[in-house]
Amino acid sequence: MRKDVRILLVGEPKVGKTSLIMSLVSEEFPDDVPLRAEEITIPADVTPERVPTHIVDYSEAEQSDEQLYQEISKANVICIVYSVNNKKSIEKVTSHWIPLINDRTDKDSRVPLILVGNKSDLVEHSSMETILPIMNQYSDIETCVECSAKNLKNISELFYYAQKAVLHPTGPLYCPEEKEMKPSCIKSLTRIFKVSDLDNDGILNDKELNFFQRTCFNMPLAPQALEDVKNVVRKNMTDGVEDNGLTLKGFLFLHTLFIQRGRHETTWTVLRRFGYDDDLELHQEYLFPLLKIPADCTTELNHNAYLFLQSVFDKHDKDRDCALSPDEVKDLFKVFPYMPWGPDVNNTVCTNDQGWITYQGYLSQWTLTTYLDVQRCLEYLGYLGYSIICEQESQAAAITVTRNKRIDLQKKQTQRSVFRCNILGARGSGKTSFLQAFLGRNLLKQRKIREDHKSFYSINTTYVYGQEKYLLLHEVMPDFDFLSEEDLACDVVCLVYDVNNPRSFEYCAKVYKQYFMDSKTPCMMIASKSDLHEARQHYSLTPLDFCRKNKLHPPQPWTCNTVDAPNKDLYTKLTTMAMYPHAKLRCMCTCNRCTFCICQNILRSQLLTNIKAKFYSVVLNRCSYTCFWLPLFLFLLHVFTSC
Repeated sequence: MRKDVRILLVGEPKVGKTSLIMSLVSEEFPDDVPLRAEEITIPADVTPERVPTHIVDYSEAEQSDEQLYQEISKANVICIVYSVNNKKSIEKVTSHWIPLINDRTDKDSRVPLILVGNKSDLVEHSSMETILPIMNQYSDIETCVECSAKNLKNISELFYYAQKAVLHPTGPLYCPEEKEMKPSCIKSLTRIFKVSDLDNDGILNDKELNFFQRTCFNMPLAPQALEDVKNVVRKNMTDGVEDNGLTLKGFLFLHTLFIQRGRHETTWTVLRRFGYDDDLELHQEYLFPLLKIPADCTTELNHNAYLFLQSVFDKHDKDRDCALSPDEVKDLFKVFPYMPWGPDVNNTVCTNDQGWITYQGYLSQWTLTTYLDVQRCLEYLGYLGYSIICEQESQAAAITVTRNKRIDLQKKQTQRSVFRCNILGARGSGKTSFLQAFLGRNLLKQRKIREDHKSFYSINTTYVYGQEKYLLLHEVMPDFDFLSEEDLACDVVCLVYDVNNPRSFEYCAKVYKQYFMDSKTPCMMIASKSDLHEARQHYSLTPLDFCRKNKLHPPQPWTCNTVDAPNKDLYTKLTTMAMYPHAKLRCMCTCNRCTFCICQNILRSQLLTNIKAKFYSVVLNRCSYTCFWLPLFLFLLHVFTSC
C-alpha cells in the first residue's frame, strides 16, 4: 500500500473547491473564502486507512497552466468539482477537464478521477442522470459524489472515496464494460487460491478457508458465517461449491461480488497480503527480502524450510510414488510466472528409472539453489507462499547463514550441511561421468543423456560418521590459463585424470602446483577409467610419487563402467575431507598396505585399546548397572570400529 495519498481538486471557478477543503478542516462553512487554500496534510491517525493524505487546491486566478500541469503529474487522484446548479460547469467536465488530464498523464497509468457535484443544498433534484453517461464513457472515473460544503453533506465521504480510489483502485481489478474481473486479477487470485489449497484437491475446505481468513484479516470465520458465504455462492452458480468446499470458480465469484458491491478493499487486502503491488505484480520487497551474507559464509535451508518443501512435495505427488512426474512438476510450478527448472535439473539430482525427480532429488535441487543463488531461492519460496503458509515475516526466515569458514578451521569443527567440491581435469578425463556417477548412473545410463541436457553440477547426500550431508559437485571447464574465484572457492578439490591417456595427468599436476599447493583447501587425485589399461603418464613424476611428494592421498582408482550403480565410497571420502580440512594429511584409502594406512590402523588400534581400558576400569569396577551398560558399550564399539 502507498505510504501517502495526494488529492488534487480542479474545476471551474466558483464551483466551491476551496470551500470543500476548508469545510473538511474546520468542520463548518467558512464565511470568508480565499481564492485558493494552502496545501494541507491530514495525519495518518485521523484517516480511515491510516495513511497520511495531502489535499491540494487549484485556482485559475493564482496559478499558471504550467503549475496546473505539475500538480496533475504529482497527484494520485484528481477530484473534478462541478456545481450541480451550473450546467456549464458540468459540460466543462467532458469538454475541458478530462481531456486535459488525460493529455498530461501516461495512458498506461491513468490517474483515477472522482466527479464531485457541489452545492447540492441549492437544488432539490440530483445531477446523477446527467453524470451517469459520463461515468460510463470514461473508465478512469471511479465514482461520483454529490455534496454540500455549506451543509457539510458528504464532505468526509468525498475525501474517503478519493483516498480509497488510490489505495484500493478499481482499474487493475475490474472491467466495467465487460462486468468481469481483468485477466491479471484472475491470474493473481488463482495463484492465491492454489497456495491456500494446502492439500491440492482443488477445493478450499473449512480448515483452509479459516486459515486463509485468519492470514488475510487476522480473524477466523464463525461456522455460520462460513456457511452463509458458501450459500451465496451456491445461489449464484452451480459449480462454485463442491464437497462442502469452495472451488476456484466460487473463489473468483466471491471477489467479483466484492468489487461489484464497492468492497474493493477486501480484494486488495488479500492481494497485498500475498505480496502484490498496485499493478498486480509481486513486489520486490516481497520476493527479495533483505538478507545479509558476510564474506566467506554460505547459505543453507533450515529445518523449517525443509519441512515446508516436504509439504509442497507431498501436496503435488498425487500418485504417492515419491517422485514428481512431468505433469506433477508443471502443477507445482503453476504458482510461478515461469518454469524455473529446465531439463538439466534431471541430470543434476537423483531421478527414478523413468527419469522423474525423486523426493531426495527434489530436496537436493532446492539445497543447490540456496547454496549457489540464495536470492533466487528467496524468490522461489516467495512464489510458493512460504512466509504466508509458515506465518513468518519473510522467506528470509527459511535461510541459515553459516559462520565464517575461518572460524570452522580454528575450532576444527563445522555445523554446515552443504559442502562444495570442484572437479578439475583435462578434457576427456571423466569429469562429467564422475558427476553423473554420484547420482547412481553407470556408463550405460550416462550415454543416454542428451548433450543439451547435461549439467555442470550434481548434488546428492552422503553420510559421514552417521551424519547426513550434502555434497555439491561442480565441473570446472579445463582452462588452465584462467580459473576464476568461483572455480577456486570450494571446500575440497577433486583432480581427475584418465589413466589410459598418457597426457591427462600433466594438467592435474600443473593446476595443483599453480593454484592449490599453498592453499588450505584439501585435494584428492582421482585415477579415472581404472577399468582400462594404465598408461605411463608423460610427466616427470608418476601420479603416486607426485602425491607422496606433495603429501596428498594416493590417487584413488575409479570407474563408472560397471553393471550396477558405481561405488560411492569416494564421495563419502570427499565429504569427510571437506568437513575436516585440518586433517587433510590423514590417508583416506583402505588398502592397508601403504604407510599412511598402516599408521592410521596403529592409531585406531591404540585408541580402541585406550577406550576399552577406560571402560573396564571405570564402568565394570564402579557401575552397579553393568548388565545394562555392557551391551550398549559393545554396540557403540562395533559402530566406531565400522567407521
